[in-house]
Amino acid sequence: MVRRLTVSEADSDYVDFWPTGSRAKGEFRCADCGYGAIVTAALPRCPMCGCESWEEAGWSPFRRAVAAQAESRSAR
Repeated sequence: MVRRLTVSEADSDYVDFWPTGSRAKGEFRCADCGYGAIVTAALPRCPMCGCESWEEAGWSPFRRAVAAQAESRSAR
């Protein structure tokens, strides 16, 4: 089944990609492998896969708590 999206729904899924060498500050994820990096200067080439595109990671004050909770559930 195919679901049609409105323009505003489609635009909400848009992700900005940052190329290697861009001046940036914050947490980023490799667009290919998902490797995470905290950057305070220029974005490097991904050390895991060599990709040159990055996505800014969404910030959440609860991210660590959610990850810890998921980890404790999987350990059971």
